[in-house]
Amino acid sequence: MVEDSSQLEETRISYNMDGEVDGEQRDPESNPLNEPLLKRNRTLSSNPLALVGAKVSYIESLDYEINENDLFKHDWRRRSRDHVLQYILSKWTLAFLVGLLTGLIATLINLACENIAGYKLLAVVEYIQQGRYLAGFLYFAGFNFLLTLVAAVLVVWFAPTAAGPGIPEIKAYLNGVDTPNMFGASTLIVKIIGSIGAVSAGLDLGKEGPLVHIGSCIASLLGQGGPDNYRVKWRWFRYFNNDRDRRDLITCGSSSGVCAAFRAPVGGVLFALEEVATWWRSALLWRTFFSTAVVVVVLRAFIEICHSGKCGLFGEGGLIMFDVSNVTVRYHVMDIFPVVIIGVIGGLLGSLYNHLLHKILRLYNLINQKGRLHKLLLSVAVALFTSMCQYGLPFLVKCTPCDSSLPEFDCPTNGRSGNFKQFNCPKGYYNDLATLLLTTNDDAVRNIFSTNTPQEFHPTSLLIFFSLYCILGLITFGIAVPSGLFLPIILMGSGYGRLLGILMGPHTNIDQGLFAVLGAASLMAGSMRMTVSLCVIFLELTNNLLLLPITMIVLLVAKTVGDCFNPSIYEIILHLKGLPFLDANPEPWMRNLTVGELLDVKPAVVTLQGVEKVARIVDVLKNTTHNAFPILDDGAIPPAAVANGATELHGLILRAHLIQALKKKWFLKEKRRTEEWEVREKFTWVELAEREWNIEEVAVTREEMEMFIDLHPLTNTTPYTVLESMSVAKAMVLFRQVGLRHLLVVPKYQASGVSPVIGILTRQDLLAYNILTTFPHLEKSKSREKRN
Repeated sequence: MVEDSSQLEETRISYNMDGEVDGEQRDPESNPLNEPLLKRNRTLSSNPLALVGAKVSYIESLDYEINENDLFKHDWRRRSRDHVLQYILSKWTLAFLVGLLTGLIATLINLACENIAGYKLLAVVEYIQQGRYLAGFLYFAGFNFLLTLVAAVLVVWFAPTAAGPGIPEIKAYLNGVDTPNMFGASTLIVKIIGSIGAVSAGLDLGKEGPLVHIGSCIASLLGQGGPDNYRVKWRWFRYFNNDRDRRDLITCGSSSGVCAAFRAPVGGVLFALEEVATWWRSALLWRTFFSTAVVVVVLRAFIEICHSGKCGLFGEGGLIMFDVSNVTVRYHVMDIFPVVIIGVIGGLLGSLYNHLLHKILRLYNLINQKGRLHKLLLSVAVALFTSMCQYGLPFLVKCTPCDSSLPEFDCPTNGRSGNFKQFNCPKGYYNDLATLLLTTNDDAVRNIFSTNTPQEFHPTSLLIFFSLYCILGLITFGIAVPSGLFLPIILMGSGYGRLLGILMGPHTNIDQGLFAVLGAASLMAGSMRMTVSLCVIFLELTNNLLLLPITMIVLLVAKTVGDCFNPSIYEIILHLKGLPFLDANPEPWMRNLTVGELLDVKPAVVTLQGVEKVARIVDVLKNTTHNAFPILDDGAIPPAAVANGATELHGLILRAHLIQALKKKWFLKEKRRTEEWEVREKFTWVELAEREWNIEEVAVTREEMEMFIDLHPLTNTTPYTVLESMSVAKAMVLFRQVGLRHLLVVPKYQASGVSPVIGILTRQDLLAYNILTTFPHLEKSKSREKRN
């Protein structure tokens, strides 16, 4: 059910409800940059397609709703206090393991990146000290080329879903979208090795986004008992083999990843709450906080080990915060004006960055369609360009004399740490641009955040640094390696923040290093549109609580300005990939449309009888793409004892459960209702959570086709329903907040001969894009609302 992206782009494909395909040949090169990368269906209800990794895949929703059928009710009644305590203890144990493993892997990545990059830069410095500049460049560029090549080959050939940060896909998953192959073992391994290679190569990307994806992969694998082919079949593991508990674990994993990247446990919890999680509750808050606390303990333990020199020559570099706690933050009422200016500039630059990155990602999509080799060439070309700039640009600036008040061994420093790189300068001088470029990304941020160093960096060097990382930040994200957006944006923001600090120096009491911190925060808010979590992350990152008031102002101003121009960068990526993400707030024009009007443009709902013939079930499964079917019983006698009887809406049954019934041959020779004990002999509640089979894999004989299946015990008897007169806006809020996959629509008037259900709404039906495609007149009302 997966097609290659290049094949899909050569043919415009539209799917109707029955899965039929209409093709119209088109030239892939004629795709304008202002059109979606993925050609969606032009009907209201369709099989959604999305770009996942290098493939275009069918996307389904997840079953977050509790399926209250007879098996679930029986299991719930028989649970003892010991079973409940064991279930709760298992949840906390998995949360602990998620934090522990995420902390260990984050430490491994940090140590590997710092040591590989550190020894590489030491060798380059030796060539420079000997005056062998060409040999130094060849070594530097060649080493970076090999590291990038390893990362790109692993991603392109073994795990395409490991490319990029993975945060948009996690956000979509927690919203209820099943993104295929995003949390597998191969993705996890390639993400770890690829992150080490890409970061060590000096590319303008960070390991923060990949760490969030790594934490989520760990959580998913733990929850299902390991990889698909090697699952642990322990009994208590099977209780977590459902979408609901897996969602909670992945939320813990994403929080742990942010905590491991920034050593920010509270920031990690708030990041999950504000940015990635759609559904939240107090018990989940406690477990995510517990997971991040475990991560911090692990990182702290390794910091102590690394301080004793047991982590290699460069081992402790990636585990140190960007500490600015040694400076006293002094500001007055008049300092609010430069702070607001930083926020406004951050919002403008952040929205401009989102706009340009949007265009570049579309261009990269055209290149990537040409095949794996083109993806590989694009990645190594970016690596070579980055190496040329990092090595060559420091020759353009003048050497700066060392401060006489500094100890002789502190300036210049040609070792791993320090703010003063000698590069091509004589003894007693340093190259400030080489200090920022010929170092690891973490050290570059640490250097530019340094406080009480007003004369350390020349404005020309800062301008070159800012311009270079703006270019690198745009062209690096989107290549076939694991990459994060946090660090590139921090580097860009700190560059222009320090420049503003130099310009405003005579008019403010705020240190230049703090201006760099505020600049980084403003650009992140302007691009990612986060506020609370970002504020806490920066406070934990810099270890200075006195920055709280001005950081809050900068983030609020930057987000407000950015929202005036375009969505956040993660929302843009979600749109580009075609993932059917439901926003928190419905469009205002959705209140002018009812769910009944939506159903008028959909095919008639497919229903099944409570006791249905096997042939009818097989026919429905093979000839429709629906994932749920209402179960109706004709001639039911309501409690009011109406003489003529009525049609009862017994509930909703999932496609996966129908396939399970066929697979287990739960057939009846006569048409009858079964007893409760009969179904328990064939099924368990845990088994119904699995959905690994499809109808093509189930063999049914001709004799079995004439038999019957009692669907009542497998039916969810408490589905969510809405009246046909409800507005689409209200239905969408209910759908998203409860975490539904299907929403039944019932008629407003009940009468004899009227079906108790008139249709089903799914995620695809409630997407604004699909509704506007089917009801183009709403676009005019949307335009009027914008003008008003």
